[in-house]
Amino acid sequence: MGRIFEVRKHTMFARWDRMAKQFTRIGKEIAIAVKNGGPDPDNNPALRRCYQNAKGVNMPKDRVEAAIKRAMGKDKTDYEEVVYEGYAPHGVAVMVETATDNTTRTVANVRMHFNKLGGSLGNSGSVGFMFNRIGEFKIKNEGQDLEELELELIDFGLEEIGEDSEGNIIIRASFTEFGNMAKALEEKGLNVITAELKRIPATTVELNEEQAKEVLELIDRLEQDDDVQQVFHNLK
Repeated sequence: MGRIFEVRKHTMFARWDRMAKQFTRIGKEIAIAVKNGGPDPDNNPALRRCYQNAKGVNMPKDRVEAAIKRAMGKDKTDYEEVVYEGYAPHGVAVMVETATDNTTRTVANVRMHFNKLGGSLGNSGSVGFMFNRIGEFKIKNEGQDLEELELELIDFGLEEIGEDSEGNIIIRASFTEFGNMAKALEEKGLNVITAELKRIPATTVELNEEQAKEVLELIDRLEQDDDVQQVFHNLK
């Protein structure tokens, strides 16, 4: 009983930690979206995307509204989006997207994470060429015909369509067509769960289990950093 309870408690706390991190990430995205496009989601596509992503992780509506109010207040925090590039152990390329109010602190922390776990922080452009930036939309599968949907969306920058392990529809569009695709999905009344910009590796690196564990330890450490929004890598 005691051991089972401890395992359940650990799982529960881990889930809460992930949820808190997701809420923090979206809160920063809201601040940046409001700063760049204003507080009205009808006139701010980036803020509409934040609303979708908040809904996708079950972020309460009052927390979303509070984040918007903070972004409009005189004591608001100005976040700067900075991308860092480097290598994890065994030559795995890593890209780290951050949103920070103190770049000196952030670069020091990111470098520390790389150094402590056998990686190295590189210069801008050192691994970026290995990734393609795309827009990825997760849509609730409500019985749509994928072939028909593909034909409907091809003129809006569709590059790939499929399903994830939970049966949701995954749509990928080129980075430059992200806005057009978002608008098209909205106009078609499709239930968008999340809409994110991602970096997909052009090639991947395959490692054995022990080596992969070392890489994933660094990825996990980076993802737990308060300033880090997303981490992308080319580990297979």
